[in-house]
Amino acid sequence: MQNHWTKDIFAAIDAMDTDKFASFIAEDGQLTFGNNPTVHGRENIHAVIDGFFKAIAGISHDVQNVFDVDGHVIMRGTSSYTRHDGSQLTTPFCNVFKMEGNKIKTYDIYIDLSQLFQPVEA
Repeated sequence: MQNHWTKDIFAAIDAMDTDKFASFIAEDGQLTFGNNPTVHGRENIHAVIDGFFKAIAGISHDVQNVFDVDGHVIMRGTSSYTRHDGSQLTTPFCNVFKMEGNKIKTYDIYIDLSQLFQPVEA
């Protein structure tokens, strides 16, 4: 079940479909994205992710490992981001979901996006 579910959430993210993405989050879920402050509640998470999607031109993920351990789903892989100028950044990530039933209660994204919004050297 988790393998199909993880494909579905990454399909929503890669399509930059904020509504579909938010449907995976518990109403009182929490999101910690990199070194940004934790966001509380599905509506607030929706707003933050929608803003992030608007700040980039595209995103794709290559999920290499998925582990389901004691109510946590852990995923590791690479994320490729396309900036609005057409340049790209690919970086490793690790996501840790604490599940509550079939919804994400806490979503922790371990990634270094420090270069994503920096000027690209020619």
